[in-house]
Amino acid sequence: MASSCCCSFWFPVYFVVSVTLGVIAICSAVSSSSKNSPQEIAPITHDLSMNASFALRRAGFIVMADLLHRSPQFFLPPQNSTIFAIKDSAIRNTSLPLWFLKNLLLYHTSTSKASMQDLLNKTPGSCIPTLFRQKNVAVTKVDHAQRSVEINHVLISNPDIFLGEQLAIHGVLAPFSSLHRQDPQGAWDFIHSAACRSNSSIMFDESKNVVEWNRIVQFLSSKGYASFSIALHSVLDGIQKDSVGLGSATIFAPPDLTLLGYPSTFLHRAVRLHILPQRFNYTELTSLPVRTLLKTLVPDDDLEIDGVLDFIPGVVINGVEIVAPDMLTSEKFVVHGISRAFKMAELIG
Repeated sequence: MASSCCCSFWFPVYFVVSVTLGVIAICSAVSSSSKNSPQEIAPITHDLSMNASFALRRAGFIVMADLLHRSPQFFLPPQNSTIFAIKDSAIRNTSLPLWFLKNLLLYHTSTSKASMQDLLNKTPGSCIPTLFRQKNVAVTKVDHAQRSVEINHVLISNPDIFLGEQLAIHGVLAPFSSLHRQDPQGAWDFIHSAACRSNSSIMFDESKNVVEWNRIVQFLSSKGYASFSIALHSVLDGIQKDSVGLGSATIFAPPDLTLLGYPSTFLHRAVRLHILPQRFNYTELTSLPVRTLLKTLVPDDDLEIDGVLDFIPGVVINGVEIVAPDMLTSEKFVVHGISRAFKMAELIG
């Protein structure tokens, strides 16, 4: 009760996090005292934790600062590690279970200390091991001219927030993993290793998935396709898991997706119906014969080319017009804007 009183000046989300983490911290301490882990690494000192917390708070990362300062038993990184602190705005309005919050923090903590210069010296595709079940994140972009680095397609927005002998902290714009559970069986282990390379060899089979999904999500959000961007982001882990080896894709983005309030099975199906496991730019689509079937990520549910109709200037697929062709293109994928979503009435029915 005392904890709730002393934190009354905090925002409600910080208050709830602080109080509940305190309870978990006590349980964690009791549990850990009854177990001896030979692989346990010495944590950073309390003074170092305090200094790092102060640096985070000064940079505006209040939630992460509170986790380091108020609940060290819940999350206290080991010596010689790097924390990638998530911006408050990316996690403030999410109702995350505590077990997932801790896993998320472990997944954002590297097992080696790296300054921004160290990260700039890495090559795209490099693995960065984390504390979460030996799973990795990946360096996905390095721009030496801009001195910027992306990890799991997420920009390091605040480099070198804190640099100490045993700890480095950088701020990132968003989490490295989706904040939504995608496993239909209700399993809790849905943070997956990123596509990365170690010693010039592929470590994980899922690294064959080379479509830049996070880039697509961010692009759609910035171009007015917010509902589809949110929907795609929410099912992204499932798509990546089920489509290992997906080397190319065509994404048809509707301006509005009305299934966000429906069960997740509808949302999964709706989003996948708008993705082809093959790249077709606009010119290639116009050259396809009428009634050509286009395979989607929904098994046995194809789209059909209606062709270019006299009274509609754009290509029509399943009665829906492509109104913004080739909005975003790369060697591996292309995004087209469409006038409305495919088959929504059939989907719900």
